[in-house]
Amino acid sequence: MLNGIIPASWSGPLHAVLRIITGLLLLEHGTSKYFNFPPTEYFANGVEVFSLMGLAGALETIGGLLIVLGLFTRLTAFVLAGELAVAYFMAHATQSFFPLLNQGESAILFCFIFLYFSAVGAGPFSLDAIRK
Repeated sequence: MLNGIIPASWSGPLHAVLRIITGLLLLEHGTSKYFNFPPTEYFANGVEVFSLMGLAGALETIGGLLIVLGLFTRLTAFVLAGELAVAYFMAHATQSFFPLLNQGESAILFCFIFLYFSAVGAGPFSLDAIRK
C-alpha cells in the first residue's frame, strides 16, 4: 500500500498552499476583468462596474485577496462558491451538458474548493488563525 507517502504532518501546510494558490488563481480572474491584467481579448475594454460581470469581478478580486490572506475565509468562500455556481449555470451549462465542451471545468472546481473552505476554514498560516 501507499499509505504514508505524504506525512500527515503536512496536511496543515498543504491546506494553506491549496487556499493561497486557489485564491491567487481567482484573484487573476478579477484583475483581468477590471485592469486587463493579465491581458485578455475578452476583457480588453474592462467591464461595467454596475453589471453582472462587474459584480463577478469585484467578488473575484476582493474575495480572492481575502482567501489568499485567510481572512473571513468561511463566509468569503461560501459567497464565492455561490458566485461560481451561478457563473457555471449562466455562462457554461447553457452551451453544453458536458463541462469539457462548455469550458466550465474551472468554475466547477473553484465552486467545490470554495465550498470545502467554507466548511473547514482557512487552516494554518492565515489571518483567521491569528484572530482566534
